[in-house]
Amino acid sequence: MAGMQEEHATGGSLWHELLSFSLYKPNQGRIARQLTGATLFLTLLIGAWRLAELLPLWLTSGTALSPAVSATDLGVVRFLIPGLIVLAGGWLFFRLMNVPRVADFLIAVEAEMAKVSWPSLDEVIRSSAVIIFLIFALSAILAAYDLFWWFVLRAVQGFN
Repeated sequence: MAGMQEEHATGGSLWHELLSFSLYKPNQGRIARQLTGATLFLTLLIGAWRLAELLPLWLTSGTALSPAVSATDLGVVRFLIPGLIVLAGGWLFFRLMNVPRVADFLIAVEAEMAKVSWPSLDEVIRSSAVIIFLIFALSAILAAYDLFWWFVLRAVQGFN
């Protein structure tokens, strides 16, 4: 009985979450959810595009294109499989953004990001200039140490 109540409180089973059309807290954490979902979907699109590029090579590798596999069939398979993967993955990512634990995390992330005090453009430019200067200064110091020890070790090696 306690397990049933806990399952209902946490949102149900994985299949229930995947096949549901409901949105969990739709007006909270929208920006974090949308950006996370868009990033995951863009990654999926890049992977599907790469699969569409490589699939014809995998299907015809090592053998001549047999009469049973026509160029039309190859074209259909080339775009059908990645298309189905994009559709299934897009739905999975959309549903993932509405799983209560994930959505609550992203809502909390967006709330914390709203509390951050962001620097002004002038502060960013000044800080970046200081960091770039320090990188070049430290590089020059390390190059000087490297040259010093190179000359010292070459001199020691010459005595042998």
